[in-house]
Amino acid sequence: MRMLLAGAAFALPLGAAAQDMTLKLGHLANEANSWHKASMLFAEEVATRTEGRIAVEVYPNDSLGREIDLINGMQLGTVEMTITGESLQNWAPMAALLAIPYAHASLEEMDAVASGEIGDQIEAQIIERAQVRPIAYFARGPRNLTANKAITTPADLAGMRMRVPNVPLFVDTWSALGAQPTPMAFSEVFTSLQNGTIAGQENPLALIQSASFNEVQSHVNLTEHVRGWIYLTVAEQVWQQIPEEDQAHLLEAAAVAQEFERAQFLKDEELIRADLEKKGMTFHEVDQAAFAEASRQAVIDGVDESIRPVVEELFAN
Repeated sequence: MRMLLAGAAFALPLGAAAQDMTLKLGHLANEANSWHKASMLFAEEVATRTEGRIAVEVYPNDSLGREIDLINGMQLGTVEMTITGESLQNWAPMAALLAIPYAHASLEEMDAVASGEIGDQIEAQIIERAQVRPIAYFARGPRNLTANKAITTPADLAGMRMRVPNVPLFVDTWSALGAQPTPMAFSEVFTSLQNGTIAGQENPLALIQSASFNEVQSHVNLTEHVRGWIYLTVAEQVWQQIPEEDQAHLLEAAAVAQEFERAQFLKDEELIRADLEKKGMTFHEVDQAAFAEASRQAVIDGVDESIRPVVEELFAN
């Protein structure tokens, strides 16, 4: 679905210059997601700040292509922008740091890393090796474990068959915690929960809600085992074609979008929890320290050797 923000067309000052460049921004989220809302605001801000020289067209729902395809397109010069995260580790190993289990105990700790020295190193490697330039970052909802029972300690996981994404680090982590992790496509999870092939799964609240897992799972166990972020990015070869003045405008627009997204994200998390509780799901606090301790060595052993010292540093803090 092609979406050009109407506000961008009407927010231009009188006498604005003709459009010089169009940036296509494709992403996987739907129109209700905070990432999409922030992307639309970004488009509006860019149009206003560049006086119409640069237009941003936003394509949600993978309508411009899937994440990896968009990254490849950015490298080839056929796509200008996307929202992406740890998938970039296929080119830049440090991008794996965007989704390390129990690396951050809170949103504030995650922010300190994302906006600090480690974040700078991640971004520099992504630019160099993936030829993709991060210009802002958005929070991802922490991943939580759903089941048909309360799970508050690792011992409660013993032998439980649960779905995980096809990410070796996630498989190793849940194995270390005592579960039987089963990689499976997300599209198969609801039916597998329904027929008992698996007993649980883990995902952010937004996906638990949108997939209607409340119909086949009764409990949300607040493991919050992965807190991470994702980048708003521009293809590096496109970035180098943008005049320095307009590069500054894009960064200003991205900063506005990042601040907006954070407020929207926090609001959405509260609303989603309330909705899931209304639909019958019970939320449980868990012994997160016990989960973190039981999985720590598996996480350290499971990451690329080049980032292992950084992971160990994160755990030590």
